[in-house]
Amino acid sequence: MFNIAEDICSMTEFKRRSSSVISRLRGTGRAVVLTTNGKADVVVQDAASYQKLLDRLQAYESVQTGSKKENARSTL
Repeated sequence: MFNIAEDICSMTEFKRRSSSVISRLRGTGRAVVLTTNGKADVVVQDAASYQKLLDRLQAYESVQTGSKKENARSTL
């Protein structure tokens, strides 16, 4: 879950404290939004959490594809 108080930092802060931000990423498994001029610019996430996200997305898409195929068959 995203924590707005902890998971947003400026690009400048990230450049200065990248080691600690990356350690926090790994520890929490949450992505961090990096801002430029106060606007969201980049999302940084550790590889393990990103892989979990991709796996969930693939599973969701498989279910959706199966549902669409089932719906198409039942309308014939």
